[in-house]
Amino acid sequence: MTAWRDVEQAAPEFAGRVRALFDANRHKTIATLRADGSPRISGIEVVFEDGQLAFGSMPNARKGADLRRDPRFALHSATIDPVDGAEAQWPGEAKISGRAVAAARVSDGPEGERFHADITDVVHTHLNDEATLLVVEWWTPAHGLRRVERQ
Repeated sequence: MTAWRDVEQAAPEFAGRVRALFDANRHKTIATLRADGSPRISGIEVVFEDGQLAFGSMPNARKGADLRRDPRFALHSATIDPVDGAEAQWPGEAKISGRAVAAARVSDGPEGERFHADITDVVHTHLNDEATLLVVEWWTPAHGLRRVERQ
């Protein structure tokens, strides 16, 4: 299993930028797979704790059922638009994909399910310093950190 701590150890500066994007806003978006294989998008909150990326599902929620049946997910940070004239300051957006691994049931507050992420890839998309190129950086356990710039 690849935990968040593995990303931090392998690419600390990159992991810091990705985490900052996820921590900047409370609500994120998660994609799961329905029973028929079609995608489902849901709002979600996530936390980074004890070297893990953790998230939950309320009792009887469809996303929890999706993840129990097929653990694959894609998680997206909140998206904000670049400010006209200050595009170079746009922090970008981040994505984390992987498989949800059941963790301990939620015991404080309403009953629910808790998952840890077994991470397969992490992406940070942003602009270069001159705001002339789109920069895509991604990390995988097998290949480490890579980068491509696009016009």
